[in-house]
Amino acid sequence: MSVPNPKASAPGSSRRRLAADVLAALRAGKTLEIRAGSRSHRFIGIWVVVVDGRVFVRSWSRKPRSWWRTFLADPHGAIQVAGRTMLVRAVRTRSERLKRAVDRAYLEKYGKGASRRYALDLNQPACRATTTELVAS
Repeated sequence: MSVPNPKASAPGSSRRRLAADVLAALRAGKTLEIRAGSRSHRFIGIWVVVVDGRVFVRSWSRKPRSWWRTFLADPHGAIQVAGRTMLVRAVRTRSERLKRAVDRAYLEKYGKGASRRYALDLNQPACRATTTELVAS
């Protein structure tokens, strides 16, 4: 299990950012393996972006059994990055400034070739509303 760097959070912030090597792996990788909620079940792959040293995810699906809905009910979960499993907490993003930055990050990372249409979909209002930050737990 990774130990987060306590200095990685802004002064006075209660949110703990993930370690620099984890952020680098997330920036370089195409998908993130995530398990939403405290109950034990399988990890699934989703797209992820890093903005200003912070990790963000969005969901296409808002179905009752989606990972996003699970996080709404239970914000604790886990991610697998670079062969390690780390505990995370999901925090809903309400800031329009951050959502615009996440929009740009999704288009920059996934906006080429066949994945472009999905990146554009993730920037539509329904998906933008699911913007979630993952912080170390």
